[in-house]
Amino acid sequence: MKVEDFFNQQNIIDLSFFNFSNAITACYYAKDNLEILKVNKNFLSFFPILGNVNNAYFPDVLEQIGLPAKQIEEFIHDINEKGTVLIPEIKISINDEERVYSLLSTRTKNESFTYLNGVQGQFVDRTAEFNLRKERQNLLEEKIRDREIIEEKSRQLESLATRLAKYLSPQIYKSIFENENEGEQKHARKNLTIFLSDIVKFTDLADTMEPERLAAVINSYLSEMSAIAVECGGTIDKFIGDAVLIFFGDPETEGEQEDALKCAEMAIRMMKRVGELNKHWKKLGVVDGLKVRMGISTGFCTVGNFGSDLRLDYTVLGSPVNLAARLQTTAEHNTILIDEYTKDLINSHVNSKYIDDITPTGFARPIPVYRLKDFKSAKHRKRRKSLSHVGDRVEVNVLDSSNIQAAIEELKRIQEKFESDYIEMKVKKKS
Repeated sequence: MKVEDFFNQQNIIDLSFFNFSNAITACYYAKDNLEILKVNKNFLSFFPILGNVNNAYFPDVLEQIGLPAKQIEEFIHDINEKGTVLIPEIKISINDEERVYSLLSTRTKNESFTYLNGVQGQFVDRTAEFNLRKERQNLLEEKIRDREIIEEKSRQLESLATRLAKYLSPQIYKSIFENENEGEQKHARKNLTIFLSDIVKFTDLADTMEPERLAAVINSYLSEMSAIAVECGGTIDKFIGDAVLIFFGDPETEGEQEDALKCAEMAIRMMKRVGELNKHWKKLGVVDGLKVRMGISTGFCTVGNFGSDLRLDYTVLGSPVNLAARLQTTAEHNTILIDEYTKDLINSHVNSKYIDDITPTGFARPIPVYRLKDFKSAKHRKRRKSLSHVGDRVEVNVLDSSNIQAAIEELKRIQEKFESDYIEMKVKKKS
């Protein structure tokens, strides 16, 4: 006779089944054939839709709580072949609330009491854990989206900033993006050296050349002159057709003498570069090559932002600007004229020749005019030659200054929208 025959089978099951009544999980015990023998109260409370599950086939219970047929088949196979099955995620709707459970089932073996051999298992409520994990995943995805938005806006801002840089000198570009009050109508009185140049008989040239070739010539010319101006530290005020207005002394200055010397070096290098490129321009249809005139004047000017709330222009005003323009129109082909004040500032470094006294329109008295030749120092001339670039030309599009304003306004719109979207996103996170 077996030991198990001396004991009441049901009592043994009740005593040996881990005292289900106090378990916080939903527990079940089934026969080898998966017929349910016993469940605890949490099992019934967790799954009220099942009703009385005693003597029910456990795979049927799994079907009732919504497991797919394929998963149920895998459960039966694994419990029979492997002896243990873990289903990590089972979603069950209870009272219109979706909860998440894990189901761990394993076969039991007892040599003394054969009727304890069967399958036992428990449903563990992992809703809070899964919600926390889901929230964490959502936060991670949101963080990734935020980063992507920031990167995209940064790319847009960088693209616009790059486009804007084509129209501004490095000094002005830096001033705009580092000065919080760049949009204000601010101006100051400063001692500046003014440079102005134009192409001789450019109107006649424009009338005789095809538009595409003319654009290639003017773009090439202005591109080369701009490159030299930037290298010498000049502030490019504007392009007026073929004319170029550049000044030294704002927004950065190294003193009036150094500003004047830089302007003189720029003008000399520009004149030399025009001579070097005339061979190229002749191939484009400029039969006699380009001839330029340049004027330089130094004195106190008003410089800053001028305009309205809708549009501002960073420029320079004053008598030295008018004088530089008059000197430029007076100059012979391929010559540089300077006023007496500029000559006095750079005389120890640069050779110049007195030309004549002229009384420009708008000036009350005659003004001595000098022709700028070259630097006295062989060392300086050698350095200037080394800086003169003869390589490929950089082509730029010379557009109306309204394009600059349009780019600035577009930049501001993107920045404002980005800031607004970012604030809104943070508010949603907090709520």
